[in-house]
Amino acid sequence: MNTNNSITNPNINAKSGLTGQGRVVILGAGESGVGAALLAQQKGFDVFVSDFGVIADHYKAMLERASIPFEAEKHTEESILNAVEVIKSPGIPATAPIIKKLVAKGIPVISEIEFAKRYTNAKTVCITGSNGKSTTSLLTYHILKNAGLNVGLAGNIGQSFAAQVASESYDWYVLEISSFMLDDMFEFKADIAVLLNITPDHLDRYDYKLENYAASKMRIIQNQTADDVFIYCADDEESLKALQTKQPLAKSYPFSIVQTVDQGAYLENNTIHILTEPNNELTMSISDLALQGKHNIYNSMASGIVAKVLELRNETIRESMGNFKNIEHRLEHVAKISGIDFINDSKATNVNSTWYALESMTSDVVLIMGGVDKGNDYNMLKDLVKSKVKAIVCLGKDNKRIHDAFEDDVDVIVNTFSAEEAAQIAFHLAKRGDAVLLSPACASFDLFKNYEDRGNQFKAAVREL
Repeated sequence: MNTNNSITNPNINAKSGLTGQGRVVILGAGESGVGAALLAQQKGFDVFVSDFGVIADHYKAMLERASIPFEAEKHTEESILNAVEVIKSPGIPATAPIIKKLVAKGIPVISEIEFAKRYTNAKTVCITGSNGKSTTSLLTYHILKNAGLNVGLAGNIGQSFAAQVASESYDWYVLEISSFMLDDMFEFKADIAVLLNITPDHLDRYDYKLENYAASKMRIIQNQTADDVFIYCADDEESLKALQTKQPLAKSYPFSIVQTVDQGAYLENNTIHILTEPNNELTMSISDLALQGKHNIYNSMASGIVAKVLELRNETIRESMGNFKNIEHRLEHVAKISGIDFINDSKATNVNSTWYALESMTSDVVLIMGGVDKGNDYNMLKDLVKSKVKAIVCLGKDNKRIHDAFEDDVDVIVNTFSAEEAAQIAFHLAKRGDAVLLSPACASFDLFKNYEDRGNQFKAAVREL
């Protein structure tokens, strides 16, 4: 087994906590990029921001207010290749021409998370996984905040980590960490690392190899020591496989709904048991959880272990897990019209997320799915589609692979090209007692700005019915 938990970047020289070390270039002027620019400026660097696309007006205004120079819709090489370090948006792949040129010149390319961590002594709870990381991050933050901890929420959710490091003084951060972020993190260490699951996602960025994507996810435990904590799902096949090649040094706590564990969390007789220390067990009926469905039992277990590791009171943990409200666009109930429930799960941008959504449905479903296919394997949905889905409404420019996957499993598959059209057709296909579920299993960029735009357009269309 490989017990070396440090993944180094040969182009990085340790700069921890240093200021004013020359020119820093930020690639990408979204939430993470602008936050990184503000922090870099605060620390005395000469900062330049470059975005190959259009910069949103409010981010332009932030850069202008801070007098940070920037460019949009291009990457001017002479303004970028003279950096001492580059902070890259997670959305920019390593194969982008400008990244290749930076690497060839030996200029370090890192993530906003890596950069920001140099300038804070706050402890971090870092949560990754193919599915459930937003929900688990928000639930964990909710529990910690209710318990009175001085805690911030950042990463792939909410306000930029770097921006908060520049302007706040938190003792703890809950960070939602994507594989794209992990790819550009080298010296960073999570005090508490959570790996929820590993299922095929974003394989187009990983040479269509699941083992490459899994290796990226395992970077969540890089640099951890025996003083740190690692929380993982003992029921997840790919996580267990990855752990055979990368053994954690941190104190490990598994969670499971099919077996008991000595330390960690398990399910028995519809009751969650969480214990991290002898004689201090938290128990809670799954019927009292705010988040319902099998996938959310896992999410609640992971958050509960974090809370127990931090020695929070059982009463506080139970109360928080019972009154939490889930995020927008994740199994969000929109309306009930003519006895038909409309549910917005636009955040389901991969097949596994859609599997979780269908698994939680208790009625017949008209499923709205489709968009930018990321190399999806729809086979895992077939049994649930056969048993629960009466019709599929495709929402995307190219729906051929959905037709090919499910034409033998449902009687009706219809193509649509707008949220309004999809909602109207789904409404006519459903009957009283059914659910219309938007759970696309695909990215949104063919017809929408992002999954939020897709979900918002769907909700607006439902309300017009």
